Amino acid sequence: MAVEFSAEKAKAILDGGMAKAQEMMKDPSKIDDLLKQLEVKLKDIPYAGSTLARVPLTVSLVKAYITKQYTVVSPKVIATLVSAFIYLVANKDLIPDHVPVVGHLDDIAVLAIALKFVDPELQAFEAFRDGNVVVAEAEGQTE
Repeated sequence: MAVEFSAEKAKAILDGGMAKAQEMMKDPSKIDDLLKQLEVKLKDIPYAGSTLARVPLTVSLVKAYITKQYTVVSPKVIATLVSAFIYLVANKDLIPDHVPVVGHLDDIAVLAIALKFVDPELQAFEAFRDGNVVVAEAEGQTE
């Protein structure tokens, strides 16, 4: 039994979840919980899952830094992550995204390298976010 999927079906799914999404957006803790669930789900994606699973945490870190909720991380770390995000959304890729199968490999590689560079800071932020560390304990960040 083949399952067909189309842009119309995807749009119907997105439209069907819109009210729940809008309600969830009113409560930052629900968004945080969603991002944590997304981390777990992304880990199951073959090959790139472990890298992709760090993306929600990375987005949370940048957002927390910009909103001054978490400032014990080096600005260089945040700039590295934002630079990776810029590359991901830019139209100038080493391998064009429209190339089947390999089109996103450069995006994943750039992201993976950025995440490797900032991993200690991501771990500290994750502990902070999860309530396992107070901000003062996370100050051993690299410049």
